[in-house]
Amino acid sequence: MLQFAGMIIIGITGKSGSGKGTVAQYFIEKGFKHYSVSGYLTQELKKHKQVVNRDTLIAYANKLRKKYGGGYIVEELVKNAKVTNSNCVIESIRNLAEISSLKNIGYFYLINVSADSKVRYERTVNRGGVKDKVTFAKFMGQEKKEARAKNEHEQELDKCIQKADFIIDNNRTTRELFGQIEAVLEKILYTRPTWDEYFLEISEVVGKRSTCNRGRTSCVIARDKQLLVTGYSGAPAGLPHCDEVGHLLKKTVHENGEVTEHCVRTVHAEQNAICQAAKLGISINGGTIYVLMTPCRTCAMLIINCGIKRVYCAKRYHTAGETEEMFKTAGVELVYKSTDVLKY
Repeated sequence: MLQFAGMIIIGITGKSGSGKGTVAQYFIEKGFKHYSVSGYLTQELKKHKQVVNRDTLIAYANKLRKKYGGGYIVEELVKNAKVTNSNCVIESIRNLAEISSLKNIGYFYLINVSADSKVRYERTVNRGGVKDKVTFAKFMGQEKKEARAKNEHEQELDKCIQKADFIIDNNRTTRELFGQIEAVLEKILYTRPTWDEYFLEISEVVGKRSTCNRGRTSCVIARDKQLLVTGYSGAPAGLPHCDEVGHLLKKTVHENGEVTEHCVRTVHAEQNAICQAAKLGISINGGTIYVLMTPCRTCAMLIINCGIKRVYCAKRYHTAGETEEMFKTAGVELVYKSTDVLKY
C-alpha cells in the first residue's frame, strides 16, 4: 500500500443528497477514520446555540475560512489522524483551499458523488433532517448558491467537482454504487508511485539507520531513474554515536542575537551521501537528491558544487530561507512535497 507518512486521505465532494454519506460509510467499514465538514459545523453551531440549517452551515463555514484560512476546517478535522498517520475519509469538501491543504498532509484523492437533481431532492427529504425540510425550488436555489463563490473563502462546489480524481454515479442501485467504490478503492491502494515518491520513500527507510535522535535525517541521490547512493546522519566511521554516548551540543550565536543549539557529533545525511559517491567513484553530476527537509547552508554549498541540479524535500525546514536563496541563485531546482514546516 502506498502511503506518505502512512496516511491516505479520501475527500468526498458532491451536491446535496448525492449520497456522500453512503460512500463515506463504505470507507469507514474498510477501516478509514471518518470526518465530516458539515458534522463539524453542526457541532459548532449547536455549541454556540445557533439555528442549524443549510444556510447557517454555509454562512458559518464561510466565516471560519475567512478568519482562519480556506483550509482551516479540514485541518482541524484531521489533526488526530495526522498524529497517528491514520487513513481517513472526509465528507463534504466544498472549497479549493481544503483540497490544497489535504494534499499537503497526505496522499489525497478526491471523489465526486453524482446523482440527478430529482433523485437527490427525494433523498434529502426522506432523510428528514432539520436542514432538509425545504421545497424543491429552495433546494435548487441553495445548490446554485453553493456552486460558485464570490470570494475564495466561500463554497465553490463546481470547482471542487472539477478537481475530482474519481466520479461515482449514484443514480442506480446500492449494489452498483458499492461496485464503483470498490473499483476506486483498489486503484487508490495500488496506485504505482511516481519516481519522486519512490525515491523519497526509500529515503525514509534509509533514515532508520541514523544514530542521532534529534533528527534522524536521510537522503538518496538518483539520476535518470537510477538510485546512485544513500546517506543518513551519524558520527564518522569509528567514532562513537549519539545513541551510544549522547549528543555533542554546541551553541551558535547569530547576528540578530538569537542563540541556537545543535548536535555536532554527526555528519549530515547529504554530506555522507556525497562522501559515499566520492569514495566509490560514482558521478552524481546532474542528479536529484531526495531529503526529508531543506538542507542546511553547508550541505547546500556541497550540493551546488557537486553538480546536483534538483533537490526534492519532504518538508521545509524552519530556517530554510538562506538555502532557498542559494539554490535559486545557483540554478538548482528546489521542490517541496509538502509545505509543512519542521522545527526542532
